[in-house]
Amino acid sequence: MTSILSALAQPSTTTTLVHRAHAGSAQWWRSAVIYQVYPRSFADGNGDGIGDIPGITARLKHLVRLGVDAIWLSPFYRSPHHDAGYDVADYRDIDPVFGTLADADAMLAEAHRLGLRVIVDLVPNHTSFEHPWFKAALAAGPGSPERARYIFRDGKGPEGAQPPNDWRSAFGGSAWTRVTEPDGAAGQWYLHLFDESQPDLDWTNPEVHEEFRSVLRFWLDRGVDGFRVDVAHGLVKEPGLPDFPAPTAAVTPPHEGTHGSEDGATGAGSLGPMWDQDGVHDIYREWHQVLAEYDGDRALVAEAWVEPLTRLALYVRPDEMQQAFNFSFLTSLWTAPALRGVITESLVTNDGVGAPTTWVLSNHDVVRHPSRLGLAVPGGKPEGIGVGDPQPDEELGLHRGRAASLLMLALPGSAYLYQGEELGLPEHTTLDDDERQDPTWWRSEHTSRGRDGCRVPLPWEADAPAFGFSSTGRSWLTQPSSWARYALDRQRCVPGSTFEMYRAALCLRREYHLGSGSLGWVDGLADGASDSLVAFVNREVLVVTNVGSEAVVLKGTDLEVLVSSADLPEGQAGGAEVAVPPDVTVWVRRREA
Repeated sequence: MTSILSALAQPSTTTTLVHRAHAGSAQWWRSAVIYQVYPRSFADGNGDGIGDIPGITARLKHLVRLGVDAIWLSPFYRSPHHDAGYDVADYRDIDPVFGTLADADAMLAEAHRLGLRVIVDLVPNHTSFEHPWFKAALAAGPGSPERARYIFRDGKGPEGAQPPNDWRSAFGGSAWTRVTEPDGAAGQWYLHLFDESQPDLDWTNPEVHEEFRSVLRFWLDRGVDGFRVDVAHGLVKEPGLPDFPAPTAAVTPPHEGTHGSEDGATGAGSLGPMWDQDGVHDIYREWHQVLAEYDGDRALVAEAWVEPLTRLALYVRPDEMQQAFNFSFLTSLWTAPALRGVITESLVTNDGVGAPTTWVLSNHDVVRHPSRLGLAVPGGKPEGIGVGDPQPDEELGLHRGRAASLLMLALPGSAYLYQGEELGLPEHTTLDDDERQDPTWWRSEHTSRGRDGCRVPLPWEADAPAFGFSSTGRSWLTQPSSWARYALDRQRCVPGSTFEMYRAALCLRREYHLGSGSLGWVDGLADGASDSLVAFVNREVLVVTNVGSEAVVLKGTDLEVLVSSADLPEGQAGGAEVAVPPDVTVWVRRREA
């Protein structure tokens, strides 16, 4: 980092190294950029208005052109789709709405031919209530081996009419549903931390362990490169299932006035006896051994909304998982102290266990980050946005969203992109409530809009039916007409477009080995701007994000801007000065002689 810093004119500039570059060869998942495909909304190959696996296969070359290293597919398993496929009825088959096992095999083969690795979703906390195991549990009755696969309990009070404890579903309402026994009598209750269609498995049962080891091997044998583990922090519950008077939530926004509002904590804290129990780590040690049986450097990825970051790091110890999504970064507010704090804490904490930090800004469960950053308080995690809610500033949000993405892609470690973010897509914040399909909407009694707004099908062609998502114009959720401006064909080969910015950043990230690089905080770049800048050096690249309200000028000699999230002022894009306007990120290096 000596070269770029020696080109800066400010004598007061200082650097604080917080993360060293990784030396030597490394596993692919330590620095990979992975693209999340939400199959229902990516590309529709048969015109029925629902995305499918042949549609994904037909669009893989788009991801190669973009420059990602791998893809993660949200669930495509056989399911009644009460929760968008996260209610799995058969872990070893493809739902007909998405295609067939042969289609999945063809997609895997084509992805590998193109140089893309493939991660698939695994949902081990619960099954569908249409899974054969749960049907057998209902038929077998209390005390049976079939019921022991799930968390069935007798109710409290007269005739067991009250739930076994006071737990609430993360989607709203009670976390318990009472069943009718085979003889027609009101019977036991089963636990579901999410929708009633998603009964929780009992991970104290060895049969559950055996089944999921078998499921892992089924997909590893077909060639997948890893698994994203849904609700990775929820599989084990505290013995005795004690009451917990606070609302049950797998994900919570930062609390006002806590460190979450300043350095990106999710606000999760101690979520209660149903989350982040130490016993989950025994499960992931088992799975680590299963993956080790296979060649090719396979990976496990934790979806674990836990705090503090020292708890998250436990999931990526050397004998457990390889990655864990950094939701503290995702929920960070758009301030220099918040961003610097969460980045520093993340890198230092993960370095302590020898793991990469896995950065993410958007996914299928949260409001898209350009819309979050366009709100009056930019960042955080709003619980959905709909008609009648305060609306984000779309242009400001896109401006900040591009800057946030360029900041993230310069950080050492791995990174995840959510489909459509390479187009700058905002949340669909005016989706008709009558169209909503997320069970959160009705289980919360219409108090939480849920996640449909980030799941709307992609726009590929501005003037085509359904923006090219479907040849027939059908689309399972209505796309807003304003999305024509974001369509891929309006951005490809257009200088300054969001798509071309992502392409350039991913190319430079690979060229300069930023994913395996270093991070040193740089202070004193510009007088009076310390509270406005997030500035660091990664190898020979200086990265500067201006989160303030005034432009900041970097002075030096032989400066060259590699990429910027917005056009820079005329004549201020290199040489002796680089002007960085508000809400802009630039990557700068010393110009070679």
